[in-house]
Formats: sequence, structure tokens, C-alpha cells
Amino acid sequence: MTTQAPPTPLVSSRVEHVYPTLTAAQMARIAARGRVRPIVRGEILIEPGQPSVRMFVVITGSIEILRMLDGMEQLVVTFGPGMFSGEGAMLTGRPVVVQIRAAEPGEVIELDRATLLSLIQTDSELSEILMRAFLLRRLELIARGYGDVVLIGSVHCAGTLRIKEFLTRNGHPYANIDLETDADVQALLDRFHVSTDDVPVLICRGTVVLRNPTNSQIADCLGFNESIDQTKARDVIVIGAGPSGLSAAVYAASEGLDVLVIEGEAPGGQAGASSRIENYMGFPTGISGQDLAARAFGQAEKFGAEIMIGKAASGLSCGPMRSTVEIDGRQRTTARAIVVATGASYRRLPLPNLSTFEGAGIYYGATFMEAQLCRGEDIIVVGGGNAAGQAAVFLAQSAARVHMLVRSGGLAESMSRYLVRRIEGHPAIEVRTHTEVVSLEGERHLERVQCRNTEDGTTRLHDVRHVFMMTGAVPSTGWLNGCIALDAHGFIKTGPDLSPEDLAAARWPLTRAPYLLETSRPGIFAVGDVRAGNVKRVASAVGEGSIAIASIHKVLTE
Repeated sequence: MTTQAPPTPLVSSRVEHVYPTLTAAQMARIAARGRVRPIVRGEILIEPGQPSVRMFVVITGSIEILRMLDGMEQLVVTFGPGMFSGEGAMLTGRPVVVQIRAAEPGEVIELDRATLLSLIQTDSELSEILMRAFLLRRLELIARGYGDVVLIGSVHCAGTLRIKEFLTRNGHPYANIDLETDADVQALLDRFHVSTDDVPVLICRGTVVLRNPTNSQIADCLGFNESIDQTKARDVIVIGAGPSGLSAAVYAASEGLDVLVIEGEAPGGQAGASSRIENYMGFPTGISGQDLAARAFGQAEKFGAEIMIGKAASGLSCGPMRSTVEIDGRQRTTARAIVVATGASYRRLPLPNLSTFEGAGIYYGATFMEAQLCRGEDIIVVGGGNAAGQAAVFLAQSAARVHMLVRSGGLAESMSRYLVRRIEGHPAIEVRTHTEVVSLEGERHLERVQCRNTEDGTTRLHDVRHVFMMTGAVPSTGWLNGCIALDAHGFIKTGPDLSPEDLAAARWPLTRAPYLLETSRPGIFAVGDVRAGNVKRVASAVGEGSIAIASIHKVLTE
């Protein structure tokens, strides 16, 4: 049985951008690359769970996009002549989450994924139409929850928030069932033979049950990396998909290099968890970190970069000709050049029970999900940098009051002036200088926070359930196994910062000095927040990614 669902977009008001109709000339250019074939009524063109490796352009007849809901078919949209199938999965090669079926007999142009990517790279007009439609359709799937994943969890569970963030930041639609509010949750638990002690539970593709899965297990179940040959030697491996890593991937792939990106969590890095970036050139009204990351992610894939998600680099071996990256302690892959863009994480305060409340009252990012959790409540933001300022301004839109705790005497030294002025003029934000968190209290969830004034030593207990910590930076370099030189704080030294002693210890084999962003090992570069002396700005990170690739071209000719 099929129930009708109107194809009106929930995210975009421009229906013609989400479901465009191609002209005869545009279809002719696609037909020259693809294969014209007949379709018959009821023919299944793609089943849910199959890799997204084929796109169909309707010449005559029609095809319909369907989703399965409790064993019943639900119509998502019907495509007639001049319209085409596909969404964001066509760029990644990930499994599709819907069924594509012929509704009326006719003819279609069938295009495989490799040919589609070639078309997007060479035909600017079709590239704009197809890329925009694919990305907007993926947003539609997310907005409607039209996915192949059901998450059963609780707002009091740190694991639930982690999985939500992983799926959301990786652009995968899912349905969420909250143990605290959903009256029918027990029937679902019984159906899949799980209990409340198992949460968070992820039901993948309606059959596989994962109990508190790791990001890697989720990626495997959803087929995020099925289309990637992990054993293939590459021109460039980029480790980390923050702004600098994605920039390196875009420039390397667009210039014809074979690129693999390895990302343990989700595209965007720390910037991806930023509510709004307002000082990045070209976006006068600002852009969220997640939106910026999604655009860069799609751009890298458009040019042919392959991006492995949920798999972290766990080791680096530096050879004389090629370097080897170890992935998740098992798989090894080699490259002629490597870009280390693993970034940095916020420093965790030395509080004895901090880990107890991480994800259950303690957060290291301020996105829409966290804002929903603390709506109408008092909250604390710890930190005096731009990230803390952006979080405070964003959260003040929904929180009752935002208390900013700063260890120094003010914000001017560490924060952009436009943010300082915005915070000073916001009635819901209170800045408390010379103040630090000294203890956390609560049971399942954070309930109270004790703060101390470092000038007079007085303490104060706050009934606050949500604290956003954005203090300092710890570089993600522990996996490097001593392969390249680091500074005293663990950041990677590059270019002119490398001393003769660093190069001697690394046995630098070349007569030339290291390039600007090159490490103590030839062909290995470091960019973004993981690099010593980095400028903590998105624009700087993006620039470093492009500069590294310019130097890599020189390395590859040596």
C-alpha cells in the first residue's frame, strides 16, 4: 500500500531547486555520457541499503521515490520527464535510504557514479543544478527524518548526545525516540529484544541492533566507507576533516591528485561545532560551522576526494619514500605525501568527576542540539576566546541567562571586538571575570556548579544544569608515535620553526630546508590548529590547507 506525501520541501522554499526539470539540451549532454534504457511499471531500480552508484534521468514515463515505514510504502516524490533521481549519497557513494521504482513505463538515462562525478567536474551548468539539488534533497531527508536509522535514547545519557551529534554532523537522517517522553517506546524495545539498560540503542536499517555503539561501528553499519578502497596507495592522505583538512582535500583533488581524507568523527572539526562564524570573508551574515563543513565536504567529493568517516588515524610510520598511516589500529595505507590536520580539542578542567557529566551537563560545542537541551534555563559558558563568545551569543537566544566565566580580567585581549561589543550589549549575558569552576555536583545529570573568584577567594554555588567549556587547546598529536618534531606543548613544528637539532634528530635527508608548512619529515605537512604557531581563525586554516598542497606538488616532483 502506498500513501501519498506531498513533495513540498521542508527546508527550501524554492521547489525548482530541489526538484528541477532539465532542458532538452541539458539532457542531451547527460545522455552522451550515460546509457539510455527502457523501464517497465513496477521495476525496482534501486533498493534501500544498496550503494548509491546510479542516477536516473527520466526521458519518458515516471519514477517514484519511496520509503518504507513499518512495512508500508510511503511516497516521497514522483519524477517525470526531465527530472532526475539522486541526493547527497550520490557524492559519497553511501547506501541509499529510499527505494527508486518505475511508476510508468518509459525510458531513462542511467548514469554511474564515476561518470556523474566526471560530468559535475567538467560541465559547470549541470554541476550547479545537480550539486544544489543533491545537497538540498539530503537536507529534506534530514528534516523529515527519512532515514534508515532509529535512535532510542535519553536526554540524560551522554552516549545519546554523542550519537545524535555524529549522525547530524555527518548529514545522516534518523528518527529519534526518547525514553523519557515516548509512550510507545516499550513496544519497540520488546520488538528488538533490548532493555532500557542498553541505551543508547541504534536500530540500523530495521534489522541490526547496536547497543551504545562507537562512531566506527555506526559508520560500518551505515556503509559510510563501503565505496573506499582503504588499501590503495594515494598521492595525498589528509588526516582530519576540519577547515584546514577539507581545504587541502579540495585543492589537491581539484588539481588532479588522488586524495584520501581520514576523519574519526565528523567534518568540520572544532569549527563544525560552532553555532555561527561571522568573521569569515564572503559570509557577511555569518554561517554555522556545520553548514560551512557540509559545503566544503561536498566540494571535496565533487572533485573526487574520498573521505573516510568514523575511522581515526592511530599511528604514523615514516619511511624513506612513502609514509604509512595506521587506521583504527588495524588497516594501513600509504601515500606519497601526508597532511596532518587533526586539530586540537578544548582543554578539560581538572575536576574529579568531570567525565561523569560530559554529555550530561558538560558540553564542548554549542549547536542547535545543545541549545534545545538548555532552553529557558540558566547556563554557564567557560572561556574568553571567540568560540566561547560565539557560543554565549548563540545560546542567549534560548537560555534564560548566560553566565560567562573568564579567568582573566576581561574579554578584550582574547576575543574579536565585534563579539565583545555584542556580549556587552546583550541583556541576557553576564560576564564574570577572575572566576573559575571548582566543583560539579549531581547524580545522573549535572545539577549544581561551584565557582570561585580568584581575586578574593570567595565561592558561590549555582543551580545550573548546563556548562559549556571552551578553554585552551590540546593538540591531537598523541598518535604520531614520535615520528615528527613537536614543541613543548605537543604542537607540530613546521618550516622555519624547526631547529637544526630537530632536523638532525629526524635525519632530514634533503639539501633543501623544509617548506613553510612541512614537518621534520619530507612530504609530511601540518596545517590548522595542530600546528605550532597557528592562527586560530577559520580563514587561516583554509589558507594553510591550500598552501600545503602548493608545496606538495613540489615534493611529488622531487
